Amino acid sequence: MCGIVGLFLKDDALKPQLGEMLSAMLITMTDRGPDSAGIAIYGDETAGQIKITVQSSTPESDFPTLEKHIRDQTHLAKDKLNITMRDTHAVIVAAETDKDHILTLITDNHPNIRVMSQGQSIEIYKEVGLPKNVVERFALTQATGSHGIGHTRMATESAVTTLGAHPFSTGSDQCLVHNGSLSNHNMMRRKLRAEGVNIQTENDSEVAAAYLSARMSEGETLGEALTSGLNNLDGFFTFVVGTKTGFGVLRDPIACKPAVMAETDAYVAFGSEYRALVNLPDIDQARVWEPEPAEVYFWSH
Repeated sequence: MCGIVGLFLKDDALKPQLGEMLSAMLITMTDRGPDSAGIAIYGDETAGQIKITVQSSTPESDFPTLEKHIRDQTHLAKDKLNITMRDTHAVIVAAETDKDHILTLITDNHPNIRVMSQGQSIEIYKEVGLPKNVVERFALTQATGSHGIGHTRMATESAVTTLGAHPFSTGSDQCLVHNGSLSNHNMMRRKLRAEGVNIQTENDSEVAAAYLSARMSEGETLGEALTSGLNNLDGFFTFVVGTKTGFGVLRDPIACKPAVMAETDAYVAFGSEYRALVNLPDIDQARVWEPEPAEVYFWSH
């Protein structure tokens, strides 16, 4: 049992409140998963720049070392480089043309630093602990943006670690949170890794994220990739998936995991339970419904 939430803003006036609203929704779901928690925020993008969110268990030494290593690379555009530290995470802002160089530098030289996400707008913050504590550690109530998704985990398939926490990101500006359990994740993991897809954990949810990223890298839209997942991902699942332009929802054909959605002129919201939505503005005027089994829902800007 896990708790998942999502919030897609239609009204730009609500962007400064995204973190506050999404954090409150996630904290409400604490009793569905006390092991770890995380949130993905899609904020404003800057043309020609990339954001890479990284994590370390020893940030006080690892992040300054990483920053010096990056700045020592003479071929990188230093004028666009900025590194902001938030507890165990840091966000590296750099020229988009330098993305591959920086990711390779991290992988090859900094084994204690893990990449949480990369893209033009996404930032992912996740750690072991209760949602309230994770929200406070990263000041997530102050986050601004157009949409975001969150997860609080009760571990069943793999260890309680930072890497095992959700959201999982396996593609640029892509992420996924999952409530449920996949039965064929070991087979799919082997298949995807054989195709060159990078999967860092033994968590079944990361396999789902990697599967969708692989399908989209082959030219499928998110909706098409989710539809393909109905044929290739076995088990029980409710997925909420984020992309740079919006977010999607999919439940398995049996739909045994709870889910509820609400829509107004100002937002679309998702929660594992309705109580995650009750404090949203004008919720009493929202259209509220339970997503249908095996039906893809998607909203985009």
